Formats: sequence, C-alpha cells, structure tokens
Amino acid sequence: MTPRRAPRGAEGSDLDLFAPDSPPPPPPSPAPRTPSTRRSARPPEPERADAYPGETAQSAVTVSMLAQAAHDVIEGAFIPLWVRGEVSDFKAHRNGHWYFSLRDRTAQIKCVVWSRDQRGVPASPDDGMQVSAFGRLSVYAARGEMQFTVVRIEAEGDGLRRKALERTRARLEADGLLAPERKRPLPRFPRVIAVVTSLDGAALHDIVAVLRRRAANVRLIIVPAKVQGDSAPLELCAALDRVNRWGKADLVIIGRGGGGREDLWAFNDERVARAVAACDVPTISAVGHEVDMSICDLVADVRAPTPSAAAEAATRSRAELQSELKKLSLRMGSAARATVRHESDRLRHLQRDVAAASAELVQRRRSDLQDVAGRLHALSPLSTLARGYAVARDEQGATLSDVAAFRDDMPFDLVVRDGVVPARVRRRGSTPGNPEAT
Repeated sequence: MTPRRAPRGAEGSDLDLFAPDSPPPPPPSPAPRTPSTRRSARPPEPERADAYPGETAQSAVTVSMLAQAAHDVIEGAFIPLWVRGEVSDFKAHRNGHWYFSLRDRTAQIKCVVWSRDQRGVPASPDDGMQVSAFGRLSVYAARGEMQFTVVRIEAEGDGLRRKALERTRARLEADGLLAPERKRPLPRFPRVIAVVTSLDGAALHDIVAVLRRRAANVRLIIVPAKVQGDSAPLELCAALDRVNRWGKADLVIIGRGGGGREDLWAFNDERVARAVAACDVPTISAVGHEVDMSICDLVADVRAPTPSAAAEAATRSRAELQSELKKLSLRMGSAARATVRHESDRLRHLQRDVAAASAELVQRRRSDLQDVAGRLHALSPLSTLARGYAVARDEQGATLSDVAAFRDDMPFDLVVRDGVVPARVRRRGSTPGNPEAT
C-alpha cells in the first residue's frame, strides 16, 4: 500500500476533512446553576468559527462531500492489485458492463468490469469460478458504495480461456467457417506468397530460409503486423485486408513462432479468424509449435505445425518435382500401354461382331432374294411355257393372242419352253378364217 494522499486545503467551498491531527477544542464548560424555582430554557449553542467540518450540526458536510472524500482516500490508499476469490451474482448489464461479487469464507466485495476494459478478459466469468482479478479499489460516489474496478481476470487453470475458445468456435461453426467443404486446395506452383507476421520474429527467418532453399524463384511479400499484445488482432486484420486489396498474392501464410498461451492468444481472436476466412486466396496458418492449436488453424485452408512446415507446404523442391515428374512419366507410360491393350481388345471384339453381323445380314438378304425370286418365278410366263404352252409372236415381237391377228402366209415365231420355232400361216382347205401353222 501507498501512503495516504496529502489532504486538500479548505479553499472556497472545499472542506479539509483530514487536517493535521490536533486535539479538538474543549467543549464549553456548563454555566453554574443558580437556584431558582423556574427552569429557564437554554439558548442554542452558537456556532464556533474554528469548528472543523462535521464537528457540529451547523458544520455538517453533504453526502456527496463525504462520498467524494471516501473516494479520494480509498483510491489514494490502494495501488492496483490482484484479488483472489469466488465469483457470485454475475450479471451482464444491457449497457455492456459486468457486475459481480468476489467472496471468500468471511467477506465479499462488489466488482465491476466496464465495457471498455473487457478486451483484457478472455470471457465473462461464471458463478462459482475461482478467479484472480486485477484492478483498483474505489468508491462509487453516486451510491456511496465501495467497489473493485476490474481490468483483468485470470481463472484457476484455463477456465476463462477455454470458455472463450468454445464460444468463438461455436459462433464460427454456426456460420459454416469450419466446414471441411469450404477448404480450398493450395496452388501447386505459387508465384507470389504473402507472409503476415512480425518483422522481428523467428518465424519470418524460418520461412525465408526454407523458400530460398526450395523455391528461390518465388516472390515473397512481407506484410508486417504485431503477433502478440492487445493491438495484435487489429494489426493482423489490417494486414490481411491489405493483401486482399493488393490482389496479386497466390497464397497467404499467417502465423508466428512458439510462445506461451498469452503470446499466442491474438490468433484465437474471432476478428482475426473471420479475416482469415474472408481472404481471397488460400491460406496457411502456422501458429506456434505442433502442440499449439488456435482458432486460426481451424479456419485456415491448411494448418501447418510450424512456420517452416508452412513454407514447405507452400512450395515444391527440385527433388520433389523430379520425383513427381518421374512418377508421372511412369504413370503415363502405363496408362498408354493399358489404353493400347484396351483398344486392341475392343477392335478385335468389334471385328468379330462386324463379321457375325455381316454374315447374318448376307444370309437374311439371300433368304429375302430367294423368296422374291420364287414369287417372281411363279408369276413369270416361262413357268407357263414349261407346262407345255407356247406363245406366238410376230416379226416385231408382239404377242399374237387371237386368230384374227394371223394373216395368210404371215411368218411368225412360236416361243416354246426351250426355244423359238419359226412358223408361217396357211389356210386349211379353202375355209376362210381358219388358218393353220406350218
């Protein structure tokens, strides 16, 4: 504790409630009583000029003066300090302030966390939680109540931080930012990589060393930002926004080297996580060591255990490219041979199918032709001639179908089954109209 502040002087309307210790003036001695048959009323005691404030009814101080004096005394007597106790009666007011009490077995004290100071508290405490609160003892003059104004809270173990992480994760998961299907693949051959980290950290040195060794032709853009402290979340968000507005990066690496839980807390900030999720290009989060896990790791497209591993995941070394090309060549050769075998088998099957289809088509056409030929033969006059009939035709080939068509001594042809017989018309006897063939 610090010594009490020097008292204020009684100037103007101010009252010096804490004058140097001096014995108060003795009370006035009572006047000697004289015998009388009637008791006379004693007149009111006149106000003394040297009475200090509050000594007499006439010099009584106001309530606000007393409350302000208590405020000055208490704030002057206690420096900011840590207080340990159990949280009870926690209330989050609609104006944003938190009110609760800290208590132990024998006492309790009212506490308040103003909304402007809540950034130093990971999450609101729960009733029954054992915490250590850092702040200053003061008096709320409007009510004349002593209270402890808190600016930081540390719970036993990791209760508050775990609660803050769970709440942040739940909000991000509800918005779909942790869904696996929104993760984007990294570009295989990035030309420009932006790194969001501190200029003074070991993470930047590790990333630069790995990129020089593996892919010296990749352009590296450093976007500096604080990676720990109260201002780190805002600077990280601003750096990611600069990368988006620039629009020429193919990949973003955000992270820092190892450290304590307090050092890595900026990467658990919900604002930083949403800025990572809103990045226009794929992101790699590399925060701390392999055992460290942050909210940014969950939101980023790829989580790397260390900054060096992030640089390795972002690029391909010459040896890896050669090995990959060799594997690709073998796969292409194998695929080509498999394709040739498949096409050869397909052609053989196709040839066999075509041959079978052709034979079937020829047989079907032959059967159709035979059927048509049979029907035509049945209708052909040759079939009539084959049964013993003959056809007479004149010299021009016209068919002579009746007797009137034959003239005397007219030559004609008689078509029989196996040839043509020349003939001539002659009259039988002298009977007209009764020709006969000779």
